[in-house]
Amino acid sequence: MSAVAARLRAAPTTVPALVAVALLLVWIPLDGGQAITRWAPGALLLIALLAVCVIALPPQWGSLPGAVRAAVVLLAAFTAWSFASIAWADDQGIALEGADRTLLYLVAFALLALWPQRPGTAGWIAGAWTGGVGVLAVVTLLHAGAVGDPRGLFHEDRLLWPAGYPNAAAATWLMALWPAVCLAASSRVPWALRGLLAAAAVVLVDVAMLSLSRGALLSLPVCALLLVVLVPGRLRTIAVLLVVAGASAAALPAVLDVGTAITGGSVPRMRDALDAAERATLLAAVAAGLVVGAASLLEARRPPSRRTVAAIRRVWGGIVVLGAAAGLVAALVVAGNPVHRAQDAWDSFKGGYADNASGNRLTSGLGSNRYDFFRVALDEFRDHPVAGVGVDNFGQDYLARGRSYETPAYPHDLALRTLAQTGLVGALLLAGAFGAALAAGWRAMRTDRLAAAVAGGAVVAFSYWVVHGMTDWFWEWAGLGAPAFVLLGLACGLAPRARRAPGHDDPPAAAIAAVDPGEPGEPAPVLPRMAGGGPEADAEASPRRRMPAVVPAVITGVVAVAGALAIAGPWLAEREMEHAAAIFDEQPLAAYERLDRAARLDPLSDRPALLEGSIAVRYGDLPRAEAAFRDALSDSPRDQYATLELGAIQSARGARGAAVATLRRAVALAPRDDLAREALKVVRSGGAIDLAELNRRILASAQRLRRG
Repeated sequence: MSAVAARLRAAPTTVPALVAVALLLVWIPLDGGQAITRWAPGALLLIALLAVCVIALPPQWGSLPGAVRAAVVLLAAFTAWSFASIAWADDQGIALEGADRTLLYLVAFALLALWPQRPGTAGWIAGAWTGGVGVLAVVTLLHAGAVGDPRGLFHEDRLLWPAGYPNAAAATWLMALWPAVCLAASSRVPWALRGLLAAAAVVLVDVAMLSLSRGALLSLPVCALLLVVLVPGRLRTIAVLLVVAGASAAALPAVLDVGTAITGGSVPRMRDALDAAERATLLAAVAAGLVVGAASLLEARRPPSRRTVAAIRRVWGGIVVLGAAAGLVAALVVAGNPVHRAQDAWDSFKGGYADNASGNRLTSGLGSNRYDFFRVALDEFRDHPVAGVGVDNFGQDYLARGRSYETPAYPHDLALRTLAQTGLVGALLLAGAFGAALAAGWRAMRTDRLAAAVAGGAVVAFSYWVVHGMTDWFWEWAGLGAPAFVLLGLACGLAPRARRAPGHDDPPAAAIAAVDPGEPGEPAPVLPRMAGGGPEADAEASPRRRMPAVVPAVITGVVAVAGALAIAGPWLAEREMEHAAAIFDEQPLAAYERLDRAARLDPLSDRPALLEGSIAVRYGDLPRAEAAFRDALSDSPRDQYATLELGAIQSARGARGAAVATLRRAVALAPRDDLAREALKVVRSGGAIDLAELNRRILASAQRLRRG
C-alpha cells in the first residue's frame, strides 16, 4: 500500500482520471454517448472533478511544459470562440449544444494534462480504458451471437451495436487498438498482461470489421505508419503488430461472412455465421495472446544480453525492411497502375453511391455523398472565411445547397467542420492546440520506456480519431471525442515538468524511484512541485505579494458553475422534450407544460416550439400550431420544416396568398424537397393541403433519411 500511496502522491489526479475512464466506458453501451441526454450528466461530473482538483491541488502553471500550457490556452480559446459563434449562428440552439460539446473536450483534456503523471499511474489509466473497451468488444461479439434475431443489431450488413452508427461502432473499438498494441510491446508491462492485451487487440480489430467501415479500413494503415514512425521501440511494436494483424486476418473471412448472411440468409444461417465468426475471433485472440505472452515470459525469465539484443535488432530490422519492400511490390502488382487506381478512387468518391454496387462494401469503391457534403462546407467557408457560420450550423445550408437525397446535420469532416463553422480564427486556434499537445506527447515518449508505450498509444489513438474523423462526424460524437481528448491529455501529463525546489510536501525521490524505478540508464524522474511547499518556496516567493488563496478558488467555482449551467440547460430541455413526446398521445396538456419548461431551460433552441406545433397539428389545434411554428422561426428563421408547416397551416385556414408566399420560401430553403414543391403546386392551383397526409409523409421521409 505504501508503494501505491507514493505513486498517487506523485500523480495526485490519478483517481479522478480513473473515474473519468469509468464514465467513458459507461457511455459505450449507451448509444456510444452521442446524444446530449447521454453525455451531459457525465460532462457535469467531469466539470465537478476538474473544479475540485484545481481548488484542492492548484496546478503549478510555471512548471508545466510550454507545449502543454500552449495547448490548454489555445483549446480554451477555441472553446470560448465556439461559444462566441452562437451570436452569429442562424440556429443558436444547436450552436449552444455544439459549444457545450467543445467545453466537454476542454475539461476532459485539462483534467489529465494539468497535473503530472508517472509512467506507472499513467499505465493504470491507459490500461483501464483499453482493457474496459476490450471487454466490451468481447461482450458485443458474444451478444451478437446470442440474440434471437440478430438483424436488429445491424443496418443491412453492417453492425450498429452498441453505438447505433456503423462507423462510430468501428471507431469505438479501433481507438483502443493502439494503446493495446503499445502496452503489449512494452517490457515494463507484466508478461501476462501483455498477452491479454494482444488478445484484446485481435478482438478489437475483428469486431470493428463487423461494421464494414471503409473509413476505419483506410485509417488503419495510416495509424500503423504513425505508430511505427513516432513511438520508440518500433521493432518490438512491429513484432506485436504483425502478430495481431496475422491473427485478425485469420479470422477475417468468417467475420466478413456475417454481413452476407445478414442480408441474404435465414435466421439460422445468420446465427451460424455469427457463431463461426465468434469462434474464429476468439481462437485467433487466444493464439495471439499465447504467442505474445510466451515471448514476454521468456524475455522476463531469461533477459537477453546486450550483444544478443543488438544481433536480434539487426536481423529483425533487416526482415522488416525486406518484408516492407516485398509488401509494397505485391501491393503495386495487385493494385496495378497507382495513378489509375487513384483516379478510379477519386471518380468513385466524387460520383456518390453506385446504383449497381456489388460485392463487399469494403472493396466496392469510395462512393458516398461526402463529396457533396464537403463542397457545401467549403462554400460556407468561402462565404464566411474569418468567423465561420457558427458551431454545428450546417444542416440548413445543406438543405439549400446540397445535391444529394441525404439531409446531413454535419459536414462529416473535422477540418472542414472547423473551417466552415469557426472560420480561420477557430481553425488556427484548434490546429495550434493540437500541434502543441502532440509536441508534448512526443516529448513524453522520450522520457521512459513505459511512458513511451502509454504516451505513444494515447497519441496514436487520438490520431486515429482525427484521421477517421476527416471523413466522418466524430467531433459531434461525444462518446468518441471525449476519450480522444482524455488520451491526449494523458500523453501531455507524462511530458517532463520543469525542475522546482522541493518542499516538504513533495514525495521523497527515493520512494518514487522504489515504486516506479524506470529503465536502467534512463534519467531520474523530474519531480513536480505540488501545492503547498516548504520554507525554501516561501522564501523564494516572499518578495512578491501573493494572491489570496480564496481568489483562485472563487474564480474556479464561478467558471465551473457557468459551464455547468451552459450544459445543464440544453440537457434538461431535451429530457423535457423526450417526456413530452412520450406522453402527448394521452396527456397533451401535460406535454405542452413540459415543452414550456423546455423552452425556458433552453431559450435559444427552436425545438420545443417545433414539437409543440407538431403536437397541435395532430390534435387539429391550428391556431396553437401556427403560433408555435412562428415562435420557432423567430429563433431560427431558416428552419425549413417550420416554414413548410406554417405554409400548410395557412393553406388549411384559407389564407391562400400567405400560404403561397410561405411555401415559396420553404422551397427556396430546400429546393430538393419534393413535399414542399408539391404543397406549393397544390396551393397555387387553388387546392388546400391535407395536413395529416403531409405530416405522415414528412415522418416517413425523416425515418428513411435519418443521418448525422
